[in-house]
Amino acid sequence: MGVCGPVHDERSWTFDLDPGGVDPVLGIERLEQAYLRRDPDYDKGITVPALVDVPTGQVVANDFPQLTLDLSTEWAAFHRDGAPDLYPEARRDEIDEIMDVVYSDVNNGVYQCGFAGSQADYEQAYDRLFARLDWLSDRLAGQRYLVGDTITEADIRLFTTLARFDAVYHGHFKCNRSKLSEMDVLWAYARDLFQTPGFGDTTDFDHIKRHYYVVQTDINPTQIVPSGPDLSGWLAPHRRDELGGRPFGDGAPPADPPADEAVPVEHRALAA
Repeated sequence: MGVCGPVHDERSWTFDLDPGGVDPVLGIERLEQAYLRRDPDYDKGITVPALVDVPTGQVVANDFPQLTLDLSTEWAAFHRDGAPDLYPEARRDEIDEIMDVVYSDVNNGVYQCGFAGSQADYEQAYDRLFARLDWLSDRLAGQRYLVGDTITEADIRLFTTLARFDAVYHGHFKCNRSKLSEMDVLWAYARDLFQTPGFGDTTDFDHIKRHYYVVQTDINPTQIVPSGPDLSGWLAPHRRDELGGRPFGDGAPPADPPADEAVPVEHRALAA
């Protein structure tokens, strides 16, 4: 896994975190180069995540909603021993239904608030976002995970927005009816996931904040990055295990991230 730096220019993502600013596997300085190797006339967004074919150095796919589903299904022969089934066939219709509304109202909803071009558009997105968060709180009040008793793709996709909520979306995108830490059920649910291997140990709060506050100068022209919020709360007891559930189902937790992919300790939530 290649990790791009959190701050980029108009040409988008660079590998400035790597020695010499060059990805050691692909030998490129910018993700843009992998897009142009696939299509020299490519003129759309240079987005992450992107799946790149190493022998040719060409981008294969950047369709983020489909990419993880493909990794769960089409790449099963390459899964580690004990890998959990994050997209169980018997629950896919329900998972898809939840993911659709989470994307529309939450994942994309925060962006519709942040980049709204009018007061009316903002208020509509704001109302839809918090109505969905309240709906999710009600759903999760009596069950540990969104679908069934194990972690699925639906939980992973909701977590990505919850992890950024207080650090970025509450202030930067004006999603400020309440902080995640003030929504009891969702906050406990997010902490439960965060303390599960594969979630908090791959969450880089420094990268999250620097990307949004430094790159999005139309919203934050000063590029000042907030010092807060206090991250120690992410490690507070959540008691969600009292609801039962088996986080990894019949599988097993992942090992710690490889050393060259580990989040620097100063970028993680630490106990107070």
